Amino acid sequence: MLTPKMILIDLDGTLIDSVPDLAYSLNAMLARLGRAPQGEAAVRNWVGNGVERLVQRTLVGALDGEPPAADLALALPIFMEVYAQNTSGRSAVYPGVREGLDYLREAGYPLGCVTNKAAQFTLPLLRDLELFDYFGIVVSGDTLAEKKPHPAPLLHAAAHFGVAPGDALMIGDSVSDVTAARAAGFHIICTSYGYNHGQDIRKAGPDAVIDSFMDLRALVASSIERREA
Repeated sequence: MLTPKMILIDLDGTLIDSVPDLAYSLNAMLARLGRAPQGEAAVRNWVGNGVERLVQRTLVGALDGEPPAADLALALPIFMEVYAQNTSGRSAVYPGVREGLDYLREAGYPLGCVTNKAAQFTLPLLRDLELFDYFGIVVSGDTLAEKKPHPAPLLHAAAHFGVAPGDALMIGDSVSDVTAARAAGFHIICTSYGYNHGQDIRKAGPDAVIDSFMDLRALVASSIERREA
């Protein structure tokens, strides 16, 4: 059982299934460009490294590779425009997340959200799906010069709460989260259901894997339990 003093949580694929809105917006972008749509299943494999990388993958139709710079320059503003109007309407909080967040908050943990999604999309999404108030800090993909898998966003949040990295926990869904957590000196728990480019997250070696946020009670000791121990 982990006994952190602070918990940071990823957004897409961990708290929220945002792919339906992303896929809709990407397909609208492709339609404007006169291109064929991409399937939602493909988009699920491409999410996780920020908006620009997602658009690049959509343009080439693959996880790897880069489109011509002119194509990206034309496509990216279209996606940003469409997604700004379609950030949360089709997205949904994963089952068990609200109950898990309620437990962590009631247990006394400072909570932060650390995501690679740009702030202009992160904040409305959290507010629209009524998750924003759980977090004492939100670090978006453009808050700092670096984003995950760089450890800087995690260390920034730890400094905000005055918590040493060794006393901190990250909850995410991807190898990017694991890499950032290890580099920052955090513990890391991953969800089994998120976006990890089609790979089993267990291969990345997190400290634990959960199928639901409801499983956190069995893995994370509450501050009340620690005081009574």
